[in-house]
Amino acid sequence: MADGSVPAETGGRRLRLIARPIAVYLFVLALVALVPAFIFSAVLLQRNNEAQERVVETLITGNARAIVQAVDREINANVTTLRVLATMPPVTPADYPAFHSRVSQALAGTGSYVYLVHPDMTSDLSTRVSLAEQRVTRVGDVQTAQRAFDTREVAISDAVFGTVSQQWVVNILVPVFPGGRDPFLLGLSRTAGQLSMALLASRMPDGWRVALLDRSGIIIATSGAGGSTGDAFTLIAHDQLGSTPGWRDIRSGGIDYLAVTQQSLLTGWSVVAWAERGVVAKPLADAFWSLLAGGVLLAALVVMVIYAVSLQIGRSVHGLEADAKRLGAGQPVEARSFPIAEIETVSAALGDASRRRQAAETEVRFLMRELAHRSKNQMTIIAAMAKQTARGADSVPEFVSSFEKRIFGLARSTDLLLAHGVAGVDLKELLVGQIDPFCPVDGQQVVVEGPALRLNAQAAQILGMAAHELATNAVKYGAFSKEGGHLEVSWMRSGDRVAFVWHETGGKPVDAPPRRGFGTTVLENMVGRSLNGEVSRAAHARGITWRFSIPMTSLDPNETLNSREDGADRNPGDK
Repeated sequence: MADGSVPAETGGRRLRLIARPIAVYLFVLALVALVPAFIFSAVLLQRNNEAQERVVETLITGNARAIVQAVDREINANVTTLRVLATMPPVTPADYPAFHSRVSQALAGTGSYVYLVHPDMTSDLSTRVSLAEQRVTRVGDVQTAQRAFDTREVAISDAVFGTVSQQWVVNILVPVFPGGRDPFLLGLSRTAGQLSMALLASRMPDGWRVALLDRSGIIIATSGAGGSTGDAFTLIAHDQLGSTPGWRDIRSGGIDYLAVTQQSLLTGWSVVAWAERGVVAKPLADAFWSLLAGGVLLAALVVMVIYAVSLQIGRSVHGLEADAKRLGAGQPVEARSFPIAEIETVSAALGDASRRRQAAETEVRFLMRELAHRSKNQMTIIAAMAKQTARGADSVPEFVSSFEKRIFGLARSTDLLLAHGVAGVDLKELLVGQIDPFCPVDGQQVVVEGPALRLNAQAAQILGMAAHELATNAVKYGAFSKEGGHLEVSWMRSGDRVAFVWHETGGKPVDAPPRRGFGTTVLENMVGRSLNGEVSRAAHARGITWRFSIPMTSLDPNETLNSREDGADRNPGDK
């Protein structure tokens, strides 16, 4: 139709479907895809904002908890050191020099120092100063020392300003009660700022700060702006410190903050991580505006791509139309390159269809010649079978019965040829099909074993007839003629030949046959001459053994023995 509309039958009415350019459908498809996508993206962004906040909250809470655990590990390590030293304490001033030397060497470079505290709250030994500078001084942290004496437990101080070090320190005191002597405390003093390493070990996201506070809210260590060691922490009152499952909102100085607090059960200290709410919201807001800008650019890009694609599709379809017309006219069509893979596939299919049509015509002519050749071979084989069967038959019924069985055996081989085609016939399947009608191949009375081996058409027909004749002889006077008879058929590949053995036991005594029958002709003439094989027969006390040695070139499905001129017209039954 000139206007491009397409008629359609529907319920007795003719509907006219208006044909439109492919660009229209592409634009509609883009709208259907983009509009819901933008709506979904807006909803998804909102959900993502909430999920991102939960992720950041979990991350900060986990980091704060990890910092508390790191500080606890350091304190526990210090406690362990003091407990070890308590096992060999300086009992008398005479022991001080050796103790001072040993401990000073062990703590060199750590920023930690060990000292003694007596019940009167004085200290006469400290590794902070040399042995010559030792003086009896009163300890500055009396409260923690008294708690250690009273509870006889390890006592950990808050941040205190050391009278000797003139720095903010934390003290760890281990009470020692030696038998028969006055008790004393082994103390370890370490600079509070050293604990900043534990804060820095757990990296916080940008904009987040961390502080380690003692029980009274004094800053012990901090990883950023928010105060110095010894200052009071003003963002959260010390009585509100404690472990929280997540962050909480705090407003201070007119600014909204999000803060996470975790408290140590060992020291009672708290870790506070905080940041302005805008730090958390900013990445999410940036993501929103980035998504919006990206959506606008994507829409513009899609429109441009649709226009370009529609032009390419139009030109490609017109080229495909021309190829289809040439194919319909019977002209050869070659595959062409197109910018669209699907159209190029169709073009390749048209070119392939053109080649297949010519190949099919050639193949039909070849198959006709092959069919005539195969039919000629089959007729030759059947004629040979008829001659040899007639020579060994004493009556017409005997001839008909024997000939019919051989025809059925040939038919079974032919069925396998038709079933497997050029792939070849499996030798074991061929043998089982020929032997099974006489005696079931059960793995006990009859054993058929050998590696996988496929035969070409000529070898399958000849070996099928050979197996049929051997099975027939086994019924007459071999392994199948008496109870307890046994047949073992095996083959193996040796170099470029296949050794095949038919071994019968338990049959009638074997005598030389009075005359050469069809079976002997098949085995010695057809297997030997047609397959270039070597055939031998050996009679023994319990039966008979046939051995065949056949070249692989006579069996290989890839070999075209049937097409050779010297064998195409040969009569398999002739001697």
